[in-house]
Parts: sequence; structure tokens; C-alpha cells
Amino acid sequence: MIQDIAPRHYDNAYHPTQPKAGDRVFFYHEGSTLLSAATGEPFTWEKVTDLTGGETLETTYFFRIDETAFHWSREVPQSVLEAALPVKDSHFRSMQPGWLAFAGITASQLHQWYGNHRFCGRCGQNMEHDKVERAMRCPACGNLVYPTISPAVIVAVTHGDRLLLTKYSRPGAYRNYALIAGFAEIGEPLEDTVRREVMEEVGLPVKNIRFYKSQPWSFSSSLLAGFYCDLDTDDETVTLQADELGEGTWFDRENLPVGGSDISLTREMIQRFRQGPV
Repeated sequence: MIQDIAPRHYDNAYHPTQPKAGDRVFFYHEGSTLLSAATGEPFTWEKVTDLTGGETLETTYFFRIDETAFHWSREVPQSVLEAALPVKDSHFRSMQPGWLAFAGITASQLHQWYGNHRFCGRCGQNMEHDKVERAMRCPACGNLVYPTISPAVIVAVTHGDRLLLTKYSRPGAYRNYALIAGFAEIGEPLEDTVRREVMEEVGLPVKNIRFYKSQPWSFSSSLLAGFYCDLDTDDETVTLQADELGEGTWFDRENLPVGGSDISLTREMIQRFRQGPV
């Protein structure tokens, strides 16, 4: 999965530092991440210094992978823009090396969060970066806002040696086979999210809900929790939520199609079921 970057280690502790040799810097422009056109990777601090002639840039510390710290420059000098390759978030689904792809999409999530919280949602004043923890603080009313992480479930519904796969119906949506998925609602345990989402999307009751694994999914600012569960009836008839799904099909274990990309929890859960009982 995308976060599996071992033997490298991701450290998200908030210990702000200034960029130094060996660090990487992200720039953003018109909804795109700016990578180095020469390397296809985030700019090194040495390259930024060379391009800008040592110009002082206002930066924000993001995180560290091993000894490499990643930062965001709030300014985009023209010299950097001319040396950049603009990419959308989808680029990080297939970018290599994988540890820099993970860094890229995680940084994009943080950048979007900072951008969405420039002003206080309570009183409308300008927010400031907190000096102690990763948060935005309002100096006027004291409102404190932390990064947005939306809990969601990925659900593998099984019936003996059969697995239910779906396809989305929305224009522009992911077109490969996938598992049932949805966001948790306020006051709802994740196990209840599983029951509700399965009933809403395919009209089936489930039982024996069991947690498999979690995954940070920065493409939607989500924390995914993967669950397996069993069909709680002998009737496999699927009733699709038409505005959400265009297909819901049961597959025998030996005939399962490949689902999802190799960076996703969906893909891993389908492959795990293909190997035998879970």
C-alpha cells in the first residue's frame, strides 16, 4: 500500500525546522504540485537555493522521512516555476520511487488543509500557525483547528467462497471493480458504518464483522478501516443504490478480477480473499 515505505520511516511529529541541505521543498501553483522538471521529484533545498540565488523563502515544516525533512514554500519564485513540472494528485498513484509518492500526496493533503483554514470558521479572523503543535489558531477568539481526517470503511462482503465487488456509477468515478466503501457518520461506530453502507449500497444484511487493517488515504483526506463480513442471508440478490453504484456482482474466489491499484487497501483485501478464507 502507498504508506508501506519500509525500510524508510515516516515521522509526522511536529518539530518545525528550517530547510537544510538534503531536505525537500514542495511548491504549489494553480491546483498543482510543482515537481522538478529535471528529476520528476520534489525540489531539493540545494536546487531551490541555486534557482533563487539564496532568496529567503517563507516555509512551513511538514514531516520527515528518515533524515529528509519535507517543507512547503508559501512563495513560488518565477525561477522555480520555470523549472517545474506541474502534477495533479492522481500522479502520485503511480509515481516512483514510492516513498516520494507517499510524501507527495501526504504533503498535498496538508497543503489543502492549511489553505482551507486561512480564516477562522467561528469569527472570520485570519488564522495563525500554532507554535507548539500542528494546528491553526485564531488569535482573536482562540479557536484551534487540527488537520482534517475523515474516517471511512472499506468492506469486503463474503458468502462462502464468493466476494461481492462493485463499480461506481458517477461520471468520472473510479471505473475498476472495488469493494463497498463509505464515510462514518457522527455518533456511529465503524461496525455500524459497515452495516449501514452495505445496506444502503447493495441492500444486503451482514454479520461477523471483523477488522482487517487500516490505511491513511490522503487522496480524500481519509483514514480507511478495512473490514471483512459475511452475508447474513442465503439470498445474494443485490439492490443497487443507483446514484452511487452501477454494478454489484458476486465472484467466485478463483474468478476474481484484479481490483484497485497496488497502493490501495481495496486491492490488498481482494488479493487476500483470493488466497483463501480470511
